[in-house]
Amino acid sequence: MKHITSRDNAQYKDLKHLATSSQARRKAGRSLLDGVHLCETWLELRGHPEQCIVSESALHNPEVAAIVARLEAEHAHVLGMPDAMYNALSQVEHGVGVMFLVSTPQDAVPAALTVNAVLLDNVQDPGNVGTILRSAAAAGIKEVYCGPGTAFCWSPKVLRAAMGAHFVLDIYENVELAPLVASARIATLATSGYAAERLYDLDLRQPVAWIFGHEGQGVSDELLSSAKHKVVIPHLGKVESLNVAACASVCFFEQVRQNLG
Repeated sequence: MKHITSRDNAQYKDLKHLATSSQARRKAGRSLLDGVHLCETWLELRGHPEQCIVSESALHNPEVAAIVARLEAEHAHVLGMPDAMYNALSQVEHGVGVMFLVSTPQDAVPAALTVNAVLLDNVQDPGNVGTILRSAAAAGIKEVYCGPGTAFCWSPKVLRAAMGAHFVLDIYENVELAPLVASARIATLATSGYAAERLYDLDLRQPVAWIFGHEGQGVSDELLSSAKHKVVIPHLGKVESLNVAACASVCFFEQVRQNLG
């Protein structure tokens, strides 16, 4: 393990820039995974990080110590630092003191939609985006396409809300959604509180692409008009609509229910 103790260390300055700037993370194509659960899940599903960063006090935590011991045994890069320096990097209040620096997965966008997918049209709240990713992964959905204006999936808040779902999904960001919908080889379903088709009347036993929109404005008119189905979730209570993340979960698990038979 390498130790640093100065805030003037060039490596520390680079980490601080990444930790505090979403723009820097996007430009560098790197992300910080903060906390034991995210780090353990990355190790299990993706392998070694570029670097493990750990606070001095965290080395007394059995879970953190196990991660560090495994990485050191496999000759991976581990960087230790005083708690105060680590806390200046961490976005997690009362965290345990371990994070991974990883390369943000960036794959080419497929030519057409052919498998179960989620399209996020200007969904801006990081908590909503993270919850949708977590539900999508739990429902066995493989692909997520984020249009311009959607919260950056690899931001700290989205990562925490998704609880490791990122690592089993293919996530494509800043994607123009309209051409994808137009060329889709599977049914496209846009949710709308004003739609005539009820979710529970649809046959969801084949792959579909779900389209969810902005928290207040919903799916854009362009995507609504080009989607094969406009879908509403019936509800009995006197509320205007569901939260977009709750709506997504209902849709995903209705599809799971139908496929389980």
